[in-house]
Amino acid sequence: MPANQYVYQSGFNNHFSSEALEGALPTDQNSPQVCPYGLYAEQLSGTAFTVGRSGNQRTWLYRIHPSVMHRPYEPYNQNNHKLVGTFDSRTTEPTPTQIRWLPFAIPEDKQEDFIDGLRTIGGAGDTALKNGLAVHIYTATVSMSKRAFSNSDGDFLIVPQQGRLDITTEFGPILVAPNEIAVIQRGMRFSVSLPDGPSRGYILEVFDGHFELPDLGPIGANGLANPRDFQTPTAKYEHTDEEWHIINKYQGELFVAAQDHSPYDVVAWHGNYAPYKYNLAKFVVVNSVSFDHMDPSIFTVLTCKSAHPGTAVADFVIFPPRFEVQLHTFRPPYFHRNCMSEFMGLICGEYEAKKDGFLPGGASLHSMMTPHGPDAQTVQHATTRDLLPGRVADNTQSFMFESMFQLRLTKWAIENKHRDHDYFKAWQSIPITFNPTQI
Repeated sequence: MPANQYVYQSGFNNHFSSEALEGALPTDQNSPQVCPYGLYAEQLSGTAFTVGRSGNQRTWLYRIHPSVMHRPYEPYNQNNHKLVGTFDSRTTEPTPTQIRWLPFAIPEDKQEDFIDGLRTIGGAGDTALKNGLAVHIYTATVSMSKRAFSNSDGDFLIVPQQGRLDITTEFGPILVAPNEIAVIQRGMRFSVSLPDGPSRGYILEVFDGHFELPDLGPIGANGLANPRDFQTPTAKYEHTDEEWHIINKYQGELFVAAQDHSPYDVVAWHGNYAPYKYNLAKFVVVNSVSFDHMDPSIFTVLTCKSAHPGTAVADFVIFPPRFEVQLHTFRPPYFHRNCMSEFMGLICGEYEAKKDGFLPGGASLHSMMTPHGPDAQTVQHATTRDLLPGRVADNTQSFMFESMFQLRLTKWAIENKHRDHDYFKAWQSIPITFNPTQI
């Protein structure tokens, strides 16, 4: 699709309005007896009806066919149970060991689209109880053709690592490149095309609530991810009588239903429940300009809050290019044992705390209270370098999915041939410099 076909509306959690045909949005009411152009009104609810007004999310869609016009769902078996929706002893395993994966392989001997290339790494909770989260990897070699995906279990935060994603949604098209993210929320139908060929990336799925901008507290009214930099698509429709298949993820299982028209026949819509994208390069970085290392929460882009204030179901955190100027300070990320789980991925470049082994397209997991920190090489450099003002993480973008939950791993993730079983060696040669006679 030509670049000028992607037209966005600016803002986060706004009430948007968009129409592909002038006058398609009804005036003065949501559901008239007869809609303009003979369209049908359909509401998509992202929260319960009675959620307070400040948190209520819903959108009215004006479409050619009501989305109910499909044949019955049947089990979809092509994914071969690569996805998990209930994280218990039957489906997953716990481990407190620090784990690292080398880049996940993109298939070379078979064709897989975005749906068939989804694989669960781990997670916690149960989709049926709307409690918990999951971490997935996607590897795709072909575009989706006459297929749409819908997730009844939660919201997808998609992090492309290799290749752009041309995402068609009921709300309009979105083009997402590496170093950008897209959020496709529960129940929204979408299809993924691959303009750059074989593609790979990461997905954070939350089963309860939706992503929000983090509270800024003493930072003030501006900084981190600014609302104006989020982009929501504008209406674009197609009217066809071709057969399509809708693949629905429901309680971690996939089901497929056929229909005789495109699901992307929404001519107009209005509401505050819509997909969006964000360019990570627009993140306004906050950091210490005196001494000491601030906590990584200052790099939070989006958060899905829990019932416990200040504790997240999941945070999406990045480690962007920035200046470092701290005096008499150990500047890399500090050694840490955390009451949260930390899953990290690398989009491009080298991660500042581990320049060897942690590669773009790979990942690591440091489970709750499992020790972690910079590797021996980074420690040696950080304790002997001149602390001049300088840049860090240029041409690099790493990120973290952080969660209050203890993550369990799928068998696929634990036994994956790309798991780095020598990861523990990264810390074994850290120099011991203790001298009781010298301060």
